[in-house]
Amino acid sequence: MTNTRSGWTGLVPVDDTALAVTDTGGSGIPVVYLNGQFGVQWQWRRVITELGTGWRHITYDERARGKSKGSADYSFAAAVRDVDAVLAARGVSRALLVGWSYGAYVAAHWASRNPDRTLGAVLVDGAFPYDWLDEAMEQRIRKLFRRMGWFWPLLRPLRLAPRMTAAQQANSNIEIGVISRERELGPVLDDIAVPTRYVVASGTSFGSRGDEQERIRTSLDAVTARNPDIRVSAKVASNHGAILRKDFRAIAEAVREVATLDRTGHRAAWPAD
Repeated sequence: MTNTRSGWTGLVPVDDTALAVTDTGGSGIPVVYLNGQFGVQWQWRRVITELGTGWRHITYDERARGKSKGSADYSFAAAVRDVDAVLAARGVSRALLVGWSYGAYVAAHWASRNPDRTLGAVLVDGAFPYDWLDEAMEQRIRKLFRRMGWFWPLLRPLRLAPRMTAAQQANSNIEIGVISRERELGPVLDDIAVPTRYVVASGTSFGSRGDEQERIRTSLDAVTARNPDIRVSAKVASNHGAILRKDFRAIAEAVREVATLDRTGHRAAWPAD
């Protein structure tokens, strides 16, 4: 593994786009932070501050989010490939992944496919295998994003909204509904063979109603029963949208917990190459 001693910020070319990446450098364990579906890298600042300077923190904005460039491909498959592009560009061969919401799905898929390159994973209120998408929900999602269409342009100059059309955002959300299905995500989680911890929020998420989100979270019971490498580190009081801001300490603690374990569940040494 090649580690840089000084920090770096810049654009990483990939496919038809370029991703805005920040790498603090150093010789500590590389931690790659994977954003929510329309989130940006600065939302991890409290978690990073809580963990401190003994880690190598790598954040980036997904395609058309934050300071990253637009693309013709906003698929989930592209999001997973972009993890490889960022790691290769920064000379990192093995990393600990931390993903929130959409990023938790990306982290789960990448960890499942790359056990020898994954030191561990922390999944923050995402990657729940549950069949929540049906035709009525799909129409509800499309209607929601159409209604919000007037609002996004007001936020884009502040880089608080993706540079995607309402239809593209809806399609991305619907694709996650397909990926979330138990028959799709269940086998991915079963195949994870590295220490993995969930930090689970309470209450609602954007667009959810009533106890929908809490019912979705109950799917973790079957996951942890089947795979001993996966555990729930914490169930916190904040809701889905506020978890990075209000419960950053629980997330940082889960990162520390994962970092101390190897794939046998015993205490690990770093570097472990």
